[in-house]
Amino acid sequence: MTHPLHPVLVAVTARIEARSATTRAAYLSVLAQARKPGPYRSGMGCANAAHAYAAMPSQDKLMLRQERAPNLGIVTAYNDMLSAHQPYEHYPQRIRSAARSVGATAQVATGVPAMCDGVTQGEDGMEMSLFSRDVIALATAVGLSHNVFDAGLMLGVCDKIVPGLFMGALQFGHLPIVFVPAGPMASGLPNDEKAKVRQQFAQGLVGRETLLEAEQATYHGAGTCTFYGTANSNQMLMEIMGLHLPGSSFVHPQSPLRECLTDAAVHRAVTLAQAPDAGIGYQIDARVVVNGMVGLLATGGSTNHTLHVVAMARAAGWIVDWDDFSALSACVPLLARVYPNGAADVNHFHAAGGMAFLIRELLQAGLLHEDVQTVMGRGLQRYLVEPWLNDGQLAWREAPTQSADLAVLRPVSQAFSPDGGLRLLTGNLGRSVVKVSAVKPAYRVVRAPAVVVTDQKQLAVLYQQGQLERDFVAVVRNQGPRANGMPELHKLTPILGVLQDRGFKVALVTDGRMSGASGKVPSAIHLTPEALNGGPIAKVQDGDMLCLDCEQQTLTLEVADEVLAQRSAAAPDLSAYQRGSGRDLFALFRQHAAGAEDGGSPLLALFEPQ
Repeated sequence: MTHPLHPVLVAVTARIEARSATTRAAYLSVLAQARKPGPYRSGMGCANAAHAYAAMPSQDKLMLRQERAPNLGIVTAYNDMLSAHQPYEHYPQRIRSAARSVGATAQVATGVPAMCDGVTQGEDGMEMSLFSRDVIALATAVGLSHNVFDAGLMLGVCDKIVPGLFMGALQFGHLPIVFVPAGPMASGLPNDEKAKVRQQFAQGLVGRETLLEAEQATYHGAGTCTFYGTANSNQMLMEIMGLHLPGSSFVHPQSPLRECLTDAAVHRAVTLAQAPDAGIGYQIDARVVVNGMVGLLATGGSTNHTLHVVAMARAAGWIVDWDDFSALSACVPLLARVYPNGAADVNHFHAAGGMAFLIRELLQAGLLHEDVQTVMGRGLQRYLVEPWLNDGQLAWREAPTQSADLAVLRPVSQAFSPDGGLRLLTGNLGRSVVKVSAVKPAYRVVRAPAVVVTDQKQLAVLYQQGQLERDFVAVVRNQGPRANGMPELHKLTPILGVLQDRGFKVALVTDGRMSGASGKVPSAIHLTPEALNGGPIAKVQDGDMLCLDCEQQTLTLEVADEVLAQRSAAAPDLSAYQRGSGRDLFALFRQHAAGAEDGGSPLLALFEPQ
């Protein structure tokens, strides 16, 4: 049944289409030039073809030589260090077998780097994290550039990996692409209990051994971390945008159902490789982009996606800005409470009804475009089912129409809040975003003097010295893409949380990023323009009064314009954040990075019409 679309959904989609007319047309022109009938390896020179499948088994060689059956390219982000990616170790072997079972072949096209932000938080490596997304996009393009593949399978889960794979795959948008998830780890120590131990450690109430035990009890096995940060937001995003198989995002690794879903993803890729106009570039229209944004808002997803969705959409010729997010957020209700927005984890969300329940509710409310292309075919109605094993065979059944746990997942009629909890803040410091879905109403307006630092470690020192026992707004600047690669400032979370719990009004203002699991402290993040790019945040001084008002959606520095105009911004010494640990290699990325609202990507200029 078709439901009338919400007028804001229609309006936002229409303005994205209008502002993107030139860039989208240029992108489609590139796809038209790349398309050709038949297998993409047909007509290759003999030496080229021999190199392409020299190491393949003899039966695969015969199939490839006949140039009839599809050949799938696997792009894998496997490594042993990321718990979410460790299950991918044996996927290529399974994928090759599944392809052969339907008369096709598959090859690993390339591996791409995959950083773990959980490992690099507060360390030098975090200053390469955002740009790793663009490295992954480049590496994906290199792998697919051999032009011997008829479809692609993207193996990736975590923070920058899925956006990078997405951006790279879109450069070969004439090819069908299926994203293949690996699933979350089993639930361990509840995330809110882990957060309490972190705060206790920050106060010196427990030692490192206690903290490590809590962390290891939370992050304890193969699979995605179970809180709702960027990694699990990625999985939700790929499913609601129709790039996963229905219901596959949050099935555990190494379960029989997970294995059958992987086989089914391969079979879908083979089918799509033989269908006209099935390329991912054609699939990702403005409606699909808007559906992804709605999903993020309805679930309280990662703030990192105010960067990633912008860059991902731009790679397909679509221009999205924070006004679009803000307009949608005002009308999309919050339907899920998953840590840090609640006590549950993604396993509880999946068990309560998961993605199919969420998609059904949003469709019935007119908050999703149903008439979109997915890897399963036309129409988002295809995602109102859940997978299960019937005598060991993959089958599909209608998903529950009722939530199994209203504390975790709710219908639109009983939403946790009437809006999505992501808000655009504007004022004399520029534009920033704030996530309020986990911020209690009493803490959503903070007016207090500024405490200015240029490194999150400096704020930690002030805390340890007892200088932060008061109301204040932490201003952490020179953290933007051009300054130091825009690292997450996750180490501030326990400190600010402790001070808030003590009754102080505290907030954060930064041109950097907070964790994708931004929590209970109001944080105006991604402030643009950044300090190094002439942003007024560079002129804020200790003691200046700042007002962060999430309700009125304003961020105001209470300093007269004429006073601010007379201040000069001292050139910061950023050498300590740009040298060593591989950061030297990213100088060109920093120099050419776009602003936060443009996605923070150094590749943005490449997507302009030529």
